[in-house]
Amino acid sequence: MVFESINRKELWKQQAFFSGAWKDAASGKTIQVTDPATGQILGSVPALGKAETFDAIETSKKAFVDWSSRPAKERSLLIRSWSDLMRKNREDLAVIMTLEQGKPLSEARSEIDYASSFLEWFAEEGKRTYGDIVPSHRKDTKIEVLKHPVGVCGILTPWNFPSSMITRKAGAALAAGCTVISKPSELTPFSALALVALAQEAGIPDGVFQVLTGYPEEIANVLIDHNDVKKISFTGSTRVGKSIMERSSKTLKRLSLELGGNAPFLVFDDADLEAAVKGAILSKFRNAGQTCVCANRFLVQDGIYEDFIGLFSESVSKLKTGNGFDPDVTIGPLINEAAIEKMEGYVEDALQNGGQLLLGGKRLPEKTLFFSPTLISNVSENSLCFREEIFGPIAPVYRFESFEEGIRAANSTPSGLAAYAYTNDYKKMRILSERIESGILGINEGLISSEQVPFGGIKESGFGREGSKYGIHEYLQVKYVCIGGF
Repeated sequence: MVFESINRKELWKQQAFFSGAWKDAASGKTIQVTDPATGQILGSVPALGKAETFDAIETSKKAFVDWSSRPAKERSLLIRSWSDLMRKNREDLAVIMTLEQGKPLSEARSEIDYASSFLEWFAEEGKRTYGDIVPSHRKDTKIEVLKHPVGVCGILTPWNFPSSMITRKAGAALAAGCTVISKPSELTPFSALALVALAQEAGIPDGVFQVLTGYPEEIANVLIDHNDVKKISFTGSTRVGKSIMERSSKTLKRLSLELGGNAPFLVFDDADLEAAVKGAILSKFRNAGQTCVCANRFLVQDGIYEDFIGLFSESVSKLKTGNGFDPDVTIGPLINEAAIEKMEGYVEDALQNGGQLLLGGKRLPEKTLFFSPTLISNVSENSLCFREEIFGPIAPVYRFESFEEGIRAANSTPSGLAAYAYTNDYKKMRILSERIESGILGINEGLISSEQVPFGGIKESGFGREGSKYGIHEYLQVKYVCIGGF
């Protein structure tokens, strides 16, 4: 069993961590976790309920008093130690991730590096949450602007990046002086539990970072409704994000919502063809296309369309699907059967709307969660795979004529998370920077995520930013102080 390759078995936790201890659910209920590549049951985690969530909130509230009052440098040293331990245990963390999520081991290692980089970044950024001295409007007063941590934060994260989605949120929150209750996806809880084990080892106090396992209805709803939880940060679908926004309005919570994407990948006639294809492969097929910023629609201009299709097809045909522990594999399984059925539906719909299937388009082999890398040309704007977020290894290609038509097509969906464009014309680059409706734009670059840049969307892709110097401000509130008597 691959589990035997985990060196530090104590990182493989099958209990949740809250209220200062590793615990099972009071009900005794559990959730089984399955390896999507093999169908093997890996283990189980507690299916916690409302009572345990209330206990965790109370613990987090008490821990906030001490944690928020500590000097920023003291918090920084503990968070940096956590980051260092992630790097030290990189291989074990990567193996755990591949077991429960399925992505190739090389990608899992990269995610651990990415995840630890957020802790390192915010460990430093927490020491720079400066206020201001403002010139007063009266000579007998002095004016200050102070920044304080928001309070107890609930973070709700998805299964596709089970480590980095947590540290990108928790690193900022903890550095700002907040305490965190993390609800990971029930599909990939073991990565989160390994993180909290390392947080303990780093010396982060009990109650400052807790992980609750279970179903969203039993945990997330309590976090969203509770008056003592001051902030919710959620990564997931637009549908759920809207529901969270509506529900949290009752307590006027601070929100960060990183929601669904539908990234256009524009290739103009003057683009470097080989660079565009390389960027397309990186952007589309990383994590089997199960990323919120991956290219969703390929919009290719007439003059380069046939050449792009030819070279892209050649590159896609070289991708290998299989178990993530196979060193030659570049695409792992999809997360569950529903994802496979969704892919099949997208292919069928695209072909019914005039698309031409060039590669893939089916489960491979049968009765598994592997879906072959798929390329569909001449896709219509009416196709579901053009209008919706695919979240799988399907690359639909759409032909456009003019520069203006390309921009129109790129902006034609309600989403606005990421976008990509390939052109060698600097004037076009500047126009695209202004007119493409997205929170993130990669020009001549298909891999755009990093800890020092602001990550987030516009339109129905949500609001708020993660990473960068902007990310920590999502967990701070501003207080203006006017001191009279001078």
